[in-house]
Amino acid sequence: MTHEFAIAAPELPAPSLTPNEVVPYLIGATVGEIERELVLQTLARCNGNRTRAARVLGVSVRTLRNKIRQYSADGIDVPAHGE
Repeated sequence: MTHEFAIAAPELPAPSLTPNEVVPYLIGATVGEIERELVLQTLARCNGNRTRAARVLGVSVRTLRNKIRQYSADGIDVPAHGE
């Protein structure tokens, strides 16, 4: 299940959707699915830059790399550096 929603963070442009518009897209998804989509979309918006994406997400680079490693092991495409 893939959900598209905006990411609000100081380093990124303002989202085009309000929380009231985003939440209906999230209903029915698991927390893990939402987290994965948020991580992947943040990585894409940061052009694959893991350090910047970790800062935007508020997690350590190590935590982000562990998540990326798990997603890759699960066969999920992860944005590469510079994409």
